Amino acid sequence: METFESLVRAEFAPKNTYLNTASTGLLPARTVTAMRVAVESAAAGDPTDMFGDVEASRTAYARLVGVPDGRVAAGASAAVYSGLIAASLPEGAEVLTAEGDFSSLVNPFHVRPDLKVRGVPLERLAESVRPGTALVAVSAAQSADGRVADLPAIREAARRHGARTYVDASQATGWLDFDADAHDYSVSVGFKWLLCPRGVAFLVVPQDFGGLTPLFAGWVAGERPWDACYGPIDELAHSARRFDESPALFSYAGARHSLELLAELGVDTVRAHDLALADRFRTGLAALGHAPVPSPGSPIVSVPGLGHRQGELSAAGIELSDRAGNLRAAFHLYNTTDDVDRLLDALSS
Repeated sequence: METFESLVRAEFAPKNTYLNTASTGLLPARTVTAMRVAVESAAAGDPTDMFGDVEASRTAYARLVGVPDGRVAAGASAAVYSGLIAASLPEGAEVLTAEGDFSSLVNPFHVRPDLKVRGVPLERLAESVRPGTALVAVSAAQSADGRVADLPAIREAARRHGARTYVDASQATGWLDFDADAHDYSVSVGFKWLLCPRGVAFLVVPQDFGGLTPLFAGWVAGERPWDACYGPIDELAHSARRFDESPALFSYAGARHSLELLAELGVDTVRAHDLALADRFRTGLAALGHAPVPSPGSPIVSVPGLGHRQGELSAAGIELSDRAGNLRAAFHLYNTTDDVDRLLDALSS
């Protein structure tokens, strides 16, 4: 029986100390192989069934976040789906967001001047829901510093005041036990913690579609896509597939294999691994006299005042991010205690 470590080592062999999953996750070997086969087959005029890969990816993601696959739309961009939700709101609707949240989540609401967008500190989001709030939009984990939103409290406050919730889980799915069924809408890109190629994103909607109109519906949004190629679509898909973007097929050819790997490893096991490394780093930082942004229960650790060291660390073979002057490290399943210790040694010099 394969162990967690043997499965991971069979799929990943980074040439450096890669601690930058919050920007882009590494691709498993099986994913690279599948994409290569798909590209070479297409070049030879005998393409593989990449639409089948889209459906397999949809099903795998649905299983990961605990919803039926009929509630999952497959696309390429979180911003596109945020725009779809923004377009569904009536004039004058109030949207409550966390200050400094990721632009792809919040900006589509700001570009509608007839909406009232109100930003508050993440920690005050639940208590700031009020009568008249139409939507609460928040990232499950903050991109800049890893802080995890109190999603149960936010959901309860929203329901108490008749507001919907929209969660961007791009920095969470793959390590957090995220329950998409607990929210009205949620979105996640695949190229971070889900280890998918760029060009993969998933939207989860309510069974009744939550008042969304498929504004960008193309032929893939038809109930029978191959019969919906010309003229108006007579019958939209009865499922969330009506909100599909025309898929980046080569990306989905790989994505299904990345999602299958996560299912094999188990998100609970991945989370325990990731958080243990992050906590080891926090302990080491304290010994060096550095205080990261508090982000308990998160594999993202952001250290104020050290962002300027990102360049020298990269030159030394340690990949992290500089976010607003903070040095951001992100620990995922392919990282080890040796990676943590190498980073701490570099910071101490």
